[in-house]
Amino acid sequence: MQPRDRLTTKEIQVATLVWQGLTNRDIAGVLSTSEQVVKNYLRTAFDKLGVWTRLELALYVAGHGGSSWHLELGLAPMPSASPWPGPPPESVGLVETKNKTAAAGRGT
Repeated sequence: MQPRDRLTTKEIQVATLVWQGLTNRDIAGVLSTSEQVVKNYLRTAFDKLGVWTRLELALYVAGHGGSSWHLELGLAPMPSASPWPGPPPESVGLVETKNKTAAAGRGT
């Protein structure tokens, strides 16, 4: 039994959404729950997988099938609703994201 086999359906969904680059607030919106509930799912997923950070969680998901790893476990596809107004998160570059964050902080 692999560690990922111990995750609940919600923990798998949250882990996949973290891998896609969503924030806790974004994940809460997609799953129609609160940020605190998302944090609880993350904490239990971290414990079960033996990871300490969101980055390690994302790398774990990437190493086990990425966007399709939840399908390999026999789960339904992820919700199609996305809080992202533009292109999918994986197509947004790190530099572009940093520039947007800096501009937002300046109020421009």
